[in-house]
Amino acid sequence: MTIQELKEKVFEANLDLVKNGLVIYTWGNVSGIDREKGLVAIKPSGVSYEKMRPEDIVILDLEGNIVEGSLRPSSDTPTHLVLYKAFPSIGGVVHTHSTFATAWAQAGMDISCLGTTHADYFYGPIPCTDDMTPEMIEGDYEKNTGIAIVERMVGIDPVATPGVLVKNHGPFTWGKTPSEAVYHATVLEKIAEITLHTLALNPDADIRRELIEKHYLRKHGPKATYGQG
Repeated sequence: MTIQELKEKVFEANLDLVKNGLVIYTWGNVSGIDREKGLVAIKPSGVSYEKMRPEDIVILDLEGNIVEGSLRPSSDTPTHLVLYKAFPSIGGVVHTHSTFATAWAQAGMDISCLGTTHADYFYGPIPCTDDMTPEMIEGDYEKNTGIAIVERMVGIDPVATPGVLVKNHGPFTWGKTPSEAVYHATVLEKIAEITLHTLALNPDADIRRELIEKHYLRKHGPKATYGQG
């Protein structure tokens, strides 16, 4: 993949955030990585989606050094870089402030798996990070946000659980590609909405573990039967 192709994939994925109703103004960003080249492409900081062009996408190395581009990269770039280093299987990262997922993040609550819609995409609860310490907030805040995510994901497969809520902040999702990371962000937002309505109707709602297993594994397991193969 050429650098131009990476830019265009990330550009289109950023526009999909708007199309899918996940962002307003400049409230979000998508990045993608070329693992062979060790380069990351990400949305420029504070540039509106309406005015953004593929050539505005910023290229950096994994240490955050700008390789190509005249604009400043997203302020969340250090968070994305931490995730790429921690999760070698991912190829794209998304951050939004989508309404329902952000509400759960502000409440500081995991999104429990209560139904098959959730289980089709996330293998168990969608985790929420712990409070960041004053030192983390006052220090390298964006990098420390990534560290808080990685710490919360200890013992959790990032492929089976392709997203997390950052407490008091909002969701981050990832995938094999930038477009798949957007897909997971869209699914996470809908799950957050459905779960909120479910608990409003029945605060004691629950699901059998066997049903979670059935739905996740039929779509993602070694003997998956969903789709056309």
